[in-house]
Amino acid sequence: MADEGAPAGVADPTARPPRSGLVAALGAYTLWGTFPAFWPLLEPAGSVEILAHRIAWTLVGMLVLLTLLRGWSQLRGQTWRTWVIITGASVLITVNWGVYIWGVTHDRVVESALGYYMNPLVSVVLAVVVLGERLRRVQWVAVGIATAAVAVLWAGTGALPWVSLVLAFSFGFYGLLKKRVPLAPVAGLTAEGFLLGPIAIGYLVWLQAVGTGTFGHGTAHTLLLISAGPVTAIPLLLFAAGARRLPLATLGLLQYVNPTLQFGWGVLVEHEPMPPARWIGFVLVWVALGCFAVDGWRAHRREGRERSAAAGQPTRSTV
Repeated sequence: MADEGAPAGVADPTARPPRSGLVAALGAYTLWGTFPAFWPLLEPAGSVEILAHRIAWTLVGMLVLLTLLRGWSQLRGQTWRTWVIITGASVLITVNWGVYIWGVTHDRVVESALGYYMNPLVSVVLAVVVLGERLRRVQWVAVGIATAAVAVLWAGTGALPWVSLVLAFSFGFYGLLKKRVPLAPVAGLTAEGFLLGPIAIGYLVWLQAVGTGTFGHGTAHTLLLISAGPVTAIPLLLFAAGARRLPLATLGLLQYVNPTLQFGWGVLVEHEPMPPARWIGFVLVWVALGCFAVDGWRAHRREGRERSAAAGQPTRSTV
């Protein structure tokens, strides 16, 4: 287990990542990668109804978990500014979840996968625009290639890949806000549920009242709707556990497991069309991610060696 006092994701870059951290993070990204196979199982419920069940049952699960962990004290005494940030994060994750569910239930799995491939690049751009950070030359090259990829997809397919862009930017802004929330993952997700849950539950009650809701229409379907909660919460908790034990560079490389599995499902299982322009766009994004990942890994190892040298510790030779 990682040292309790160590910041999440900070570790010796020359050390072998803990097996427990690798298993947890890989489990999270693998589960996320299988989501295109899960959400269509909840039909005939529509996208909005599925989203509402996801929010409502996730809140129920988080309330139970937070109680078991005795974490309610984390929510007390938070400032109004923190709750404003949590509200913004809640809106963004609702948009992200909603567009994703709509995408994978409307034959947009490949486009959805592209959004999560683009997410780390969008996060870098937001760091520059919002936080005023500086990019290294290779990072600028990666962003430029990714921009060219969007242009190729737009020109070649005749449609802006809006699902990809909404997913990438909504999750990018969500991550930006989450960095400013002083809450652990379980407490943070519970807080978001407090704000989203009443709206989702109210919508579900209204659907049932007017006779258009699908909850209760068959045992299997009802259980699947309820399972939207744990299906959402389990990978988030696994990711939180992995993030505590792994270096950021390792975590950054593992994140590509998710969209790669989604892409494979869309192409090999759903047989979504892949015209030449789409292949070119994806190849450009993969090249951009390759540049970004290699540059980030080298920078992380260089910083680790510099910290070790400053502390007077020997460092391993790296290639």
